[in-house]
Amino acid sequence: MTAVRNIPSLSLETDLSRAAGGPVCGVDEAGRGPWAGPVSAAAVILNADDLPPGIDDSKALTEKRRFEMEPVIKARALAWGVGFATVEEIAELNILHATGLAMCRAIEAMSVQPVAALVDGNYRFKLPCDVQTVIKGDSLSLSIAAASILAKTARDRLMIELDGQYPGYGFAGHKGYNAPIHSQALKTLGPCPAHRRSWAPIRALLEA
Repeated sequence: MTAVRNIPSLSLETDLSRAAGGPVCGVDEAGRGPWAGPVSAAAVILNADDLPPGIDDSKALTEKRRFEMEPVIKARALAWGVGFATVEEIAELNILHATGLAMCRAIEAMSVQPVAALVDGNYRFKLPCDVQTVIKGDSLSLSIAAASILAKTARDRLMIELDGQYPGYGFAGHKGYNAPIHSQALKTLGPCPAHRRSWAPIRALLEA
């Protein structure tokens, strides 16, 4: 029997907005697992009267479709913001707290400040507003799904830029994740400044 996939809606946003008495944003991150590059986060307050068609969990969309959706979401949303935490901040804070920092920066960058946030996952980050966690939120909440798209496209664009800055690692293709070309380049070239030197595979190369 084929499982029926959830279709994101605004029901969670509507309920929380009524309870909190103000605008609610969806928040999601991208890039917690890679060997290189920053972690990114996005926050989005959608306009219920002007929803972009086709919003879905970023992982359910092709890279081309995500980049097509990005300007549409930004144009129609009531507010949006994107934030990053650098590889240095990841090393200093650890990836979990660096992710929270990126989320704070995303919310602080919004033109409209939310009173509450729906955050993908089960960890209650300390953000500039109230937080409600939503497990698998990018498949349930339209605003979290929209945030997942903006976080992913922002980080992918930056990794493509880093590929030009640090050629040979294949960042434009794998976006800093574990891949055969990435592993081989690390053995041949060693780590570059974009690598997360606190990560075990990178640390092992540095200590070899």
